[in-house]
Amino acid sequence: MAIRTIRYDKLVRDRIPEIIEMDGKKAEIEILGDEEYRRCLNEKLSEELKEYLESGKLEELADIMEVIYALVDLEGTSRDEFECIRAEKEADRGGFRKRLFLKEVRVSTD
Repeated sequence: MAIRTIRYDKLVRDRIPEIIEMDGKKAEIEILGDEEYRRCLNEKLSEELKEYLESGKLEELADIMEVIYALVDLEGTSRDEFECIRAEKEADRGGFRKRLFLKEVRVSTD
């Protein structure tokens, strides 16, 4: 019996190997070190952002958040701490709810 190999070489969600094997296939995985994990998370973030920009689907935003949470964890920060950082920035600079689009700023030259 011939065996066909499909190469992915990408970061996947934790349960993907289990799901693959439940389908009768064999998944070969590697546990990444911090540096490689960060690089792969950054690639995944770019991939998920591209998918969201192309589809506009809320599901893709959830994927982006999952990658962001993994990056937060890698930084050694809790999600609560991260939310505090986000909330502080919002309190200081505001959010994007008002849909403000800055067209120009006039500066006095005298």
